[in-house]
Amino acid sequence: MSSSNQDQAGPTFGELSHLDAAGSARMVDVTKKDVSTRRAVARGRIMLAPETIALITHGGLPKGDVLAVARIAGIQAAKRTSELIPLCHPVMIGAVTADFDVQADFIEIESQVDIVERTGIEMEALTAVSVAALTIYDMCKAADKSMTIGEIALWEKTGGRSGTYRRSGL
Repeated sequence: MSSSNQDQAGPTFGELSHLDAAGSARMVDVTKKDVSTRRAVARGRIMLAPETIALITHGGLPKGDVLAVARIAGIQAAKRTSELIPLCHPVMIGAVTADFDVQADFIEIESQVDIVERTGIEMEALTAVSVAALTIYDMCKAADKSMTIGEIALWEKTGGRSGTYRRSGL
């Protein structure tokens, strides 16, 4: 959870690795890349009414333990990212976490995904956070229609050719 940017090599602004020379979409060829240990950390928030936070923390919702279900949904989503994002490579994930920091009017969601692979794992971490937030929304929508999901971002990435990235504060 550092706040400094480091070594952000890779395509420069305007260069997209999922486009060929003619501008057509393509899956990036990773066969010549070295296998390395990689990690991605993503975070996001869901804003809820304080009354809804109280229902979550005191087990007052009829659908059950909101955070336990959201955790499983986030982990499952990370494992199925390549089925959701068309040009994502299917990968063998080593570990996934989905954690929650419950505050008075929001829940911060953080996912960390680790892998030993030829391609990055950022999309899996971002998907885990997104689906965990959507699951919280689904489980609480009867009690709170004003919920807002946002601030989903990559916070850290390590490994691979482009090295380490750490987001400066939001």
